[in-house]
Amino acid sequence: MTDGPMLPSRRTFLRGAGAAGIGAAALTALGPAAALATPTARWRPDPDSPRFTLAVIPDTQYLFDQDRGDAAPLDASLKYILDQSSEQNIVFVSHLGDLTENGLTSEFDGISRCFRALDRHRAGYAVLAGNHDIDAGKDDQRGPSPYLDAFGPHRFRRLPTFGGATPDGYNTYHRFRAAGREWLVLALDWRPSAGTLAWAQGVLDRHPRLPVILTTHDLAEADAAGQAELSDLGHRLWDTLIAKNDQIFLTLNGHYWPPGRTVLRNAAGNDVHVHITNYQDRYYGGSAMIRLYRFDLARDTIDVETFSPWLHSLPSSQLTTLDRGEIELTTPVDRFSVPIDFEKRFASFAPVPAPAPRPARDVLVPGTVAYWRFDGGQPDGAPAGDIRDLSGRGNHLARVTWPGSGPTALTFSGEHHRDQPGHGSLFFDGAKNPARGAYLRTADGAPLNDLTFRRGYTIEAFIKLPADFADGHAWCGLFTRLGTGADAGKTGDDPSEPLATLNLAGGGGLQWAAFPLNQHGISTNWSHELPLGEWWHVAVVNDGRRTVMYVEGSEVLRNPSTPAVGIATSGASWLLGAYQYGGVVEQSYYGWLGDVRIVDRALPVGAFLRR
Repeated sequence: MTDGPMLPSRRTFLRGAGAAGIGAAALTALGPAAALATPTARWRPDPDSPRFTLAVIPDTQYLFDQDRGDAAPLDASLKYILDQSSEQNIVFVSHLGDLTENGLTSEFDGISRCFRALDRHRAGYAVLAGNHDIDAGKDDQRGPSPYLDAFGPHRFRRLPTFGGATPDGYNTYHRFRAAGREWLVLALDWRPSAGTLAWAQGVLDRHPRLPVILTTHDLAEADAAGQAELSDLGHRLWDTLIAKNDQIFLTLNGHYWPPGRTVLRNAAGNDVHVHITNYQDRYYGGSAMIRLYRFDLARDTIDVETFSPWLHSLPSSQLTTLDRGEIELTTPVDRFSVPIDFEKRFASFAPVPAPAPRPARDVLVPGTVAYWRFDGGQPDGAPAGDIRDLSGRGNHLARVTWPGSGPTALTFSGEHHRDQPGHGSLFFDGAKNPARGAYLRTADGAPLNDLTFRRGYTIEAFIKLPADFADGHAWCGLFTRLGTGADAGKTGDDPSEPLATLNLAGGGGLQWAAFPLNQHGISTNWSHELPLGEWWHVAVVNDGRRTVMYVEGSEVLRNPSTPAVGIATSGASWLLGAYQYGGVVEQSYYGWLGDVRIVDRALPVGAFLRR
């Protein structure tokens, strides 16, 4: 498509307005790369951070259209990418084709100068030919072209991300390292030949464990609501390459507008996210809009946003009505999040090996006074009986079954937290109304019963709450000291409360409530509400002065600052999986309980049971 000439007065105005933003030199249309402002940050992505960014540049053709157009928007976008490369951990840049309007040498000279900014910093990037860049009537066996002269394989060979190219030069692949692993970008011509598809399959076969992002110019188109479907060329690419290679989890293409997206199911039954990005139909040829795909493997999410760095850089006082409408796009097809369980999605070709169990001897740190684990090889659902203390201190546990409850009130399970040393747990099927369940109890005279932990303590447990855990299971007790405050001479708060309890509110929030040696009342720590149906590591740590609660190694907010020394005792037993009030056991726990360790000193986070 073609566009009418842009008014010289408009271009002149934008150059002047930009002088206060990203610099007048950077806004010179088709200006030499040497005139660009030097980016302030070096291209040095963090290869291990679980958060990284892929920058995507769609069709820029109207910015490079014979004697019409303006290079300033693209200059600004590339400068932004370089300036933000460290802060946003930008690891790679992909252009989706139609770099130019007519595929002329003069047009490629202009956009080539822009991309020299990336070349100078050896930033990883890929481009590909769109139908406006070459002879659109031929496939990638079309032979020489101004596109190849400017962006052939020779341009990328010095970049550390370049992997290789087809003999014709129109297709390339690239690798980058992020989140502790390698990723592959397959950049295909707008009309790949049969030979190219065979070459692409060979690339995938040689890199069978790498997740793949496929970029091309024409793959899918969308309706006005942004719902995408495969185009005619897209069906061929899907059937011959994408659908049968489970490594390809994300595809990006331009060419069509409006933008849109869809999720397709490949031959392996897994999702492939198909996205269209193109803004050439919008004001100022799309003003070199970029898409940032922010991968967050810690959250299993890709956050996507679309904006124009060039318009963002202009002084607010000089923005026109049209400018303001294009600075950032926030519709559901321009700003959105894509939830992906990366480990599960990549499991078929790059499975993450589960951590092996760790022997008890490896986690018996100095000061361990009790260590209970439940991975003795029993089948799921087998009734659990007495449990031995592996610390060697003799704090063994005996099963106590609620009257009227059967053997299945307390059973072994193969479920466990991924980082747990022992690969097993107990399932407590407890309830209060009517009362049912079972729990475990230290024997009378067990050494643990008399310990006051005056110099500090660390109590750790792995827990998982069922999806139906609710108010009816509140205060069911994970770890409770028998004996009341009154039994130890405590007169503050409610003396009928237990001397110590790690408990659960109805919403899944944790409470550690204990009578310290130096207080008459109760010292209480609270966590946030834990999401149900997930495994969590919980730790309560006292350094002889203050008690702090941790969830998954992170300190929670509601930790008291008042000094709390030790835990009062009456010499009675500890309960695992139950709560008592006034000396009476009221109910047992409902949920899974993994390894539990008690240490008579404060442990740093790095020494917790979790890896």
